[in-house]
Amino acid sequence: MILYTIMPEQLVYPMDHTEFARQKIVHVDGIDMVVGMGNENDYSVVRVLSTDPQHFLQYEPGQKISFS
Repeated sequence: MILYTIMPEQLVYPMDHTEFARQKIVHVDGIDMVVGMGNENDYSVVRVLSTDPQHFLQYEPGQKISFS
């Protein structure tokens, strides 16, 4: 099925709110980012909240990070 619309994908296919409950904003090495909870100390980067390209080279979405 092809859907031709100018509406964003998030409005046409809304996500489940339990996905957002597992995410939180953290501050690591001077970089704010949204991470999704995995195991106890294991998180995965969902979104880097920075406009500096160097931050995206250091932390990219999908990368696993852990907090000790």
